[in-house]
Amino acid sequence: MQSFKLGFLVNPIAGIGGSVALKGSDGDGIAEQALALGATAKSNYRAQQALEVLLPYQERIQVLTVSADMGETTAKSLGFDTQVIYQATEPTSAIDTENAVQALIDEGIDILLFAGGDGTARNVCSQVGDSFPVLGIPAGCKIHSGVYAVTPKAAGRVIEKMVTNELVTLTDADVMDIDESLFRDGVVKAKRYGEMSVPSELQYVQAVKSGGKESDELVLQDIAADVINHMEEQLYIIGSGSTTAFLMEELGLANTLLGVDVIQEQDLIATDITEPQLWQMLEQYDDQQGEQPAKLVITLIGGQGHIFGRGNQQLSPRIIQRIGKDNIIVIATKTKLAQLNQRPLIADTGDQVLDQALSGLIKITTGYNDQVLYPVASPN
Repeated sequence: MQSFKLGFLVNPIAGIGGSVALKGSDGDGIAEQALALGATAKSNYRAQQALEVLLPYQERIQVLTVSADMGETTAKSLGFDTQVIYQATEPTSAIDTENAVQALIDEGIDILLFAGGDGTARNVCSQVGDSFPVLGIPAGCKIHSGVYAVTPKAAGRVIEKMVTNELVTLTDADVMDIDESLFRDGVVKAKRYGEMSVPSELQYVQAVKSGGKESDELVLQDIAADVINHMEEQLYIIGSGSTTAFLMEELGLANTLLGVDVIQEQDLIATDITEPQLWQMLEQYDDQQGEQPAKLVITLIGGQGHIFGRGNQQLSPRIIQRIGKDNIIVIATKTKLAQLNQRPLIADTGDQVLDQALSGLIKITTGYNDQVLYPVASPN
């Protein structure tokens, strides 16, 4: 049987700045700064989740990849027939990504599966344009591009269809990215950089993320009024997103649109907090006020239905577990829920046990004294 040639590439530092509030990994010295603040690289773990779906088909797949942490280590650890096509420099760079993409395509791969964020997609696009099939494994802080699967496992499912010779339609998807220097200041400025050809399995591949704020101000006022009316004296952690930003605006508090803030008794006590800082704060709070558990207020990130795993990496599995599912407040407009076309919300924390625990029906505040039940699913 002829082998399926899977091109496999990992940006090992993709998303490394997310948990420490740096909003990404683009820019000189950002990765080093993130590591110094206690961040850990997770893109290879997310790439591994995608490849694990393909383990039943190992005999059919040859993985052509890049040296060390740019793909080789993960593919070999899972036992795939692995061939290194390109030797990356150390530390790796965008130039390595671009050179590796070209080398892999020259080897006659069937599709390029890559793990990264929007910056990585831009690097890949600069080499392939819309002339070669690709699929992204989401591993960055910001995933605006339509070339990524909804979750790492979803990426594996799409490749599985190709390996088993199911009909997979290709479509052109936009490559989008934002200016991280502005992003770190709370300004979202997205730009289209091109398009690439991706498998269009709609349940597995995301649409281009919406970039605008909610426009229905009256509905948002009702949602904010409901949350504020039920606020007590305990700690409230406010996640990222335009809907939570409106809540903060109604409270008259400064907000980190793309970060995590903390309030208590409706006063702002921490802004753009990192995961280690948040963990320490929760430890101190629980020691002092254990009878009143902290609350977490979150919303859907973009148009994909993610409540965890996109744009809020500060909310790590240990943070979410400490807070507890019963203390999570989800807010969203019914319009935004309707745009999901009955697809479930997605909890993609990186911890499979936690994702499963978060799955099922969850209450969502959609107005004043108005809640709906909506399903949450763990990644496919």
